[in-house]
Parts: sequence; C-alpha cells; structure tokens
Amino acid sequence: MANDPYKYFRVEARELLDQLGRGLLDLEKSPSASDLVARLLRLAHTLKGAARVVKQREIADHSHAVEDVLAPYRETPGPVPRDRIDLLLKLVDGIGKSIAGLAPPPDQQQVDGPSSKQQGETPLRTVRADIAEVDELLDGVAEAHTQLSSVQRSLGGLERARHLVDLVAKQLAAPRARGAERSRNGEPGNKAHSLVEELESVIGTFDRSLTSGLEQMDRELRQIRESAERLRLLPASSLFPSLERTARDVAQAQGKQVVFEVKGGDVRLDAHVLGEIQPALMQIVRNALAHGIESESDRIAAGKPPVGRVALEVSQRRRRVAFVCRDDGRGVDLEAVRRAAQRKGGLSKETDGMATEDLLRLLLIGGISTSGTVTEVSGRGIGLDVVREAVERLGGEVAVRTERGEGTTLELTVPLSLASLETLVIETSGVAATIPLDAVRSSVRLAPEEIARTAQGDTIVYEGKVIPFLPLARIVLANAPSAGAARHWSAVIVEGTNGIAAVGVDRLLGTTNLVLHPLPELAHAAAVVAGASFDSGGTPQIVLDPDGLVAEAQRERTGESQPQTTRPPILVIDDSLTTRMLEQSILESAGYLVEIATSGEDALEKASQKRYSLFLVDVEMPGIDGFTFIERTRSDADLRDIPSILVSSRDSPEDHERGRKVGAQAYIVKGEFNQGQFLERVRKLVG
Repeated sequence: MANDPYKYFRVEARELLDQLGRGLLDLEKSPSASDLVARLLRLAHTLKGAARVVKQREIADHSHAVEDVLAPYRETPGPVPRDRIDLLLKLVDGIGKSIAGLAPPPDQQQVDGPSSKQQGETPLRTVRADIAEVDELLDGVAEAHTQLSSVQRSLGGLERARHLVDLVAKQLAAPRARGAERSRNGEPGNKAHSLVEELESVIGTFDRSLTSGLEQMDRELRQIRESAERLRLLPASSLFPSLERTARDVAQAQGKQVVFEVKGGDVRLDAHVLGEIQPALMQIVRNALAHGIESESDRIAAGKPPVGRVALEVSQRRRRVAFVCRDDGRGVDLEAVRRAAQRKGGLSKETDGMATEDLLRLLLIGGISTSGTVTEVSGRGIGLDVVREAVERLGGEVAVRTERGEGTTLELTVPLSLASLETLVIETSGVAATIPLDAVRSSVRLAPEEIARTAQGDTIVYEGKVIPFLPLARIVLANAPSAGAARHWSAVIVEGTNGIAAVGVDRLLGTTNLVLHPLPELAHAAAVVAGASFDSGGTPQIVLDPDGLVAEAQRERTGESQPQTTRPPILVIDDSLTTRMLEQSILESAGYLVEIATSGEDALEKASQKRYSLFLVDVEMPGIDGFTFIERTRSDADLRDIPSILVSSRDSPEDHERGRKVGAQAYIVKGEFNQGQFLERVRKLVG
C-alpha cells in the first residue's frame, strides 16, 4: 500500500463510477426518479468519502457536485430534466479522467507488463463476479468442507477396527487360553468369532461412509471448479453501458431521437475477446447513429416513426459468438459508394458491374471517402476498416447487409478462446466425450434393422428423411464394431452447418455445463474435435464439434476413406483420450494407419492378435506403466522386434535412462513436443 497509495481506491472508484454511469442512463429513461436518485446519491457519497481518505480533492469535489445536482430530485416525482442528466454525465466523465490519472508507480507498471496502463483503465480487465455465482461457489466450498468433516469423523471407525484386529490377533496367538475357553464355554473360538464379526461390521460401515463421503466431495469439488471457471468469463452485458452511452451522446449531438436496445447480455466470453471487440462495436454504433439513422423530419417524410432504432444482439453459435447490430435507418447508398470507389483509384470498369456484396466489401477494406457527400453514403466507409481489423485479429469475420430506406445490419462473428457451454455427455467403448447441447436435435434408440447398409454408407430414416449414421467409436477407436453388427444403438441426432447426421454411442450420461478450452496450436486435432474441458482432477476431456461430426458422417456415406497403406498400423497406447486423439490425428495426417489402446494390458492383448509397426507408449498409466509394457514386449519372441517410443511428462535423467534400459528407441517429453521431430523419429523407425 505504501508503494501504491491508490491501489485499492482505483478499484473501488472505478466500480462506483461504473455504477453511477449506468444509473444515470437508467435515470434518463425512468419516469419516476426518486428511488434511483437515492441510490445514486449513496454511490456519490461513498465515492466522495473514499476520495477524501486518499486526499483526492478534485474527485471529492466532483462527487459532491453530483450530490448537489441530484439532491433536489430525491423527493420530487417525475423524471430528471435532460439538461441535468447532461451535467451529471459531464461530472462523471471528469471523475473518470481524474481516476485514470492515478497511475500505479513505475515499478508496479513493470510488474504488470508494458500494456498494463492501458489495460488497467478499461473495466473489462476487472472480473466482476455475480453475487449469486459467488454464493454458489461458497456453498460448494462449505458443502465440501462438511463432507470432509464427515470423512474425518469416520476415521474413528478405522481406529476401532485396528483395536479389534489387535484383539483377534491376541486370541489367535493364545491357543492354550482358547483351549481353556472351549472347556468353559463349550463353543470353540466363540470369542474370536464374535470379534471377527464385529470387525467385519466396523469395516463395512467405515467403507460405506468413506465411499459415500468421497463421492459427495467429488461432486462438490467438480461443481466448485465449474463455478470458478465460469467466474473466469465475463458476461457480454459488461459491454452495454459504454455502448449505450455512445449511442446517447451521438444521438444528442446529432439532434436525433433514438432507442438503443441490447439483447444477449448473459452470453459469457473471455475478457480479451470483449476487450478487442468493444472499440469495433462502439464504431459501429457511432456510424449507425450519425450516418444511418435519419433526422426526425426525414423519417416522418419517409413514413417511419420519428424515433430511430438501433439494436445490438449477442448470441453464441457453438464455438463462435455473433455480435449483430441493426438499425432502421436509410441504408447504404450503393451508387455513392461506387462513385467514391471510382474517384479513389480509377476503378470505373471494376465497379460498374459490381454486385451489392462486392461494393459492401469495398467499404470493409477502408480508405473510401465520399468527402462532401458523406450523408449520401451514410458514412459506412468511415471506421469499418477499423472494425474489420479488430475482428481479423480475433480470427473472425464481418458481414454487411443493407436495404435502401430500410436499414443496415453488421454482423461480427469471432471464435471463442474460452466459452461456457451446455453439453450432452456421451460414452462409447468406455470413452466419455461431450457434444454441445445446442447442436443436439434429439436422441433415438435404434434396432439393428433400422440401420441400412448401402454402397453409399450406413443410413437411418429420421423425420421422413434419410441421413447418414456414424458410430462414434469408428472415429475415436480403432477396430470399432461396424454399424451392421447385430446390436442396438443409442444415437444422437446432431445438426451441423451443412446438414444433420446420427452419431451412434453406447450410452447417454446426462448434461453438464463446462468451459470449452481451445487445443494448443501444435495439437493438430481431427476435425471432429472442438476443444477440451477439464474435470475436477484437471484431466482434459474431448468436446466434439458438431460440424466435424456431420462432415465425417457425410464423408463415410460418400465412400471417402483414408488412403490405404501396406505397412502395419502404429499402436498408440495412452489412458488419456485427448492425447490418443491428438497423436492419432498427427500420425494419420502423415499417412500412417493408427490403432489405439487405453492401457498397457489392452495393448498387450491387441499385440497378441495383430502385427504392429510401432508402439507409441505413455509412461504413466493405470495398471502396467509404459516401462513395464516395453519390458514385456522385449521378453516376447513375437514382439521384441517392434520398436517403441515412450511419451511422458516426466523429464528426469533417471526416467530417460530407464527408458533406454528397457529398450525404448526414443523418449519424448510432452512439454517439449515438436511435431516435425516427432514424425521424423517415427519415419526412421517405421519408414
């Protein structure tokens, strides 16, 4: 605190200022002001007191001025006049500039990084948690602690069991005493037998109590992790106050009446996505207000309501989020755009035959100025290049649609680095995965005769239409059973961008909310993989991509398949689904045939039935580990000539040496994984 006397004041002041700004915008729209005025007075008073504590007189004086303007309307029915709102917003802006000037000391800026100053001034860098979500997190912690206490209490039963074991041991160690007891009681070993029964009862009770407690703790800790991950994301509504303020200021400066509407504030996004997209949205709103919405007289003359409308909607579309801004203004004057483009660079011949989409694309490129005829073009070329650049930095796209006299729609779609998803949990061949719930049309139970096998692939009839059927195990597991096998299937009807398909699974395990994480850049996963989530133990779990699933099913139906190869397949052995699929994807992309095993025991069973060209083995697995697996293959006359590569997160010299001694041809550390070097090692061993 001594190094940075304003550390906590900046956080509190920004929060109070944000609430004041939002409250004033609400106040302007409120027909009855008294309750809202009272809340704003409390906020201003709190800010004034905090400013005085840290000796920020200017901020305290501005806060006091806010109180002076608001005080007369505390008991007054009706709205606050617009000129008073203008003055209040100006005072709030002044406070904001003063707070922005309270920069942290240079040493703190260095700790925060070179961009900390800019980042520190935007409210999007502060994750504000919803009270209900914090309560949910705290409830989970409290419940987990309760369950831990229950487990600790049950340990008393273990002490009782230990005591009984000592008694039984004494009974068994004293045969003469037991002989005397048999003489007295007439029942041989009666006391020892009673002790054993009591011991069994105590152990049984302890086992049930411990199992139940641990299962409950696992559920609670999983809930805590999910809640904490959701707190990592920000609601899109955090963008709305600044956009609403922009709309208000531009409308007032232009002398226009405009209603600004927002929707989709509950969509949760990573903070850096919101930080990148915010300036682009502000530019779009400015353009819509300044150049899209007509004046009141022009709107009335055109038969429109005198009040214009600008609406922003945020929606999540699986792995992408869309920001759609619509206005009911004059639309883009395409002929003026054509003329401006011609003036810019002698594009007369090129623009003469351009369609609407091509002309709008020119606006996104930027640099087109209509100079004195800005209002004719609605100003849509100004700033749209800034919008395009911001979206491209996020790997997204911009689309513009317009209709003369009806308005313009700009749609920004960007991929999500993190996203909160409702998913369906499914299982196939012992492997669990998830599918985004918004892509699931329904689930059905299929009898063998309901699956048609044709030259074009496996199909079923769904809602009167023939759609492709693909067993999920065929993608995630080698040697999976075919759809034509005489068995029943649970099928998930998945809808993608280019159609629908039925995905066959073994079981539906329910639904869950998870946070989708992107895969690392070096992980060239199959198209069916959207990303990964993490369970309560931090183990990654695959999230399947609906578009990829549908495309794969359609590919199977059209007879497309992986190129055939004469070399034996490579056996990938790993208990992690994520690692298996990533390694399989890399190897198959390089033209290798790949099969997978989920444990060392499973791999030995497969190797006894089929010839492989290479074993790619994880070190740490349940059951026999990678070292032991290689030792056993080296001791088998039929397997000893098959090369092996160990893959592990362990990087100690002892582990490398042990790998060499058991006979591994290579040892790859996961943290230093290089795809090119990996494939080169495989080529040297397999060809």
